[in-house]
Amino acid sequence: MTLRVMLFASWADALGARSIDLDLPERSTAGDVLAALAARANGAALAKPALAIKRQLARSDDPVSAGDEVAVIPPVAGG
Repeated sequence: MTLRVMLFASWADALGARSIDLDLPERSTAGDVLAALAARANGAALAKPALAIKRQLARSDDPVSAGDEVAVIPPVAGG
């Protein structure tokens, strides 16, 4: 199945894009999305992000479906 993954901040920098289409097996989870992205990051040290599926915050064990939009949202600091 194919998912659209939106990337922000350090994750976008590490993967060289603001969004990518990711092919994963059926019955994959948000955690599987994160693992596949981390594998593409060529060993970059990346902070654990929040994940959103269809604009709703998700846990790593939440399922993803073909055509879903998944957002990878790194922690931000500031004040």
